[in-house]
Amino acid sequence: MRAIGYEKSLPITDDNALVDIDLPRPEPRGSDLLVEVRAISVNPVDTKVRMRAEPEPGDYKVLGWDAAGVVLAKGSDVTGFAVGDEVFYAGDLTRPGTNAEFHLVDERIVGRKPKSLSWAEAAALPLTAITAWEALFDRLNINTAIPGAPPVVLIIGGAGGVGSIAVQLASKLTDVTVIATASRPETRDWVLNLGADYVVDHSKPLAKQVADLGLGAPAYVFSTTNTDDHLTEIAELIAPQGRFSLIDDPSSLDISPFKRKSVSTHWEFMFTRSMFKTADMAAQGKLLNEISKHVDDGILKTTLGENFGAINAENLRRAHQFIESGKAKGKVVLERFGTTVD
Repeated sequence: MRAIGYEKSLPITDDNALVDIDLPRPEPRGSDLLVEVRAISVNPVDTKVRMRAEPEPGDYKVLGWDAAGVVLAKGSDVTGFAVGDEVFYAGDLTRPGTNAEFHLVDERIVGRKPKSLSWAEAAALPLTAITAWEALFDRLNINTAIPGAPPVVLIIGGAGGVGSIAVQLASKLTDVTVIATASRPETRDWVLNLGADYVVDHSKPLAKQVADLGLGAPAYVFSTTNTDDHLTEIAELIAPQGRFSLIDDPSSLDISPFKRKSVSTHWEFMFTRSMFKTADMAAQGKLLNEISKHVDDGILKTTLGENFGAINAENLRRAHQFIESGKAKGKVVLERFGTTVD
């Protein structure tokens, strides 16, 4: 089968950073689905793993943790899917990735593709939707009020992949007021179109901008990027007994400024459930089905920002480079191995 992988961690400007390869087609066992991949999206985690994790000498590592495709075969323990089902999912960090024609994935973390979306539009959603859903509803628990604090959430990095779906989930599925951050006119318009009630500029100090809105100190803060740059401001602006969640990788995280406000701090890592085979691992498949329903009902929409064309090494290198530039708005997607797209 056709796939894209690498033998050595290299800068993305190197032609060997990602290369076209041929690998054996995998066979499903147990609770696995074998999926014919129709579209993928690229996430910051792809670029981080590419630079941090090298395969054994002589082997290739295949990245990719977002896919939309069709079930071709299934393991003997699969009960929830049939051959021919259209699915979308975010995969498992401990297994080979989705940058391949055929991919194995545990049925528990798979959802049914929204019928109203194209393959590319669907592939843009899984990883970021799971991350945002778990951060907002499992970690921050934004549907549970904090005494004395206004029901307001600040989403830092509102125009990114995770931020773009987090803004929608909070604005469309809850009564919480949404403040999103954006620093350019086009990203400001993007987050307002997704449902943000207010926008502040994360290139400037946040606390005063939030205070000037007159809403009161936000009960919840969700930081998707550059947390170490904003931590002091977050500690100043968040409500006493507020809840704070983050997903990025600060070089250090000193949460001592949160002590006097008793702010709870929650990491969100969407691969935890699949990595440790947690008892509630199937929650990810269920929430993807919820996302799918809300999309088909017209409540949520895809966060596709750029389509880079066919799935091949050249286009994937371009996608990684674009992600690394920090200028991406929404999600970067590729579709179909070869040149045709349906």
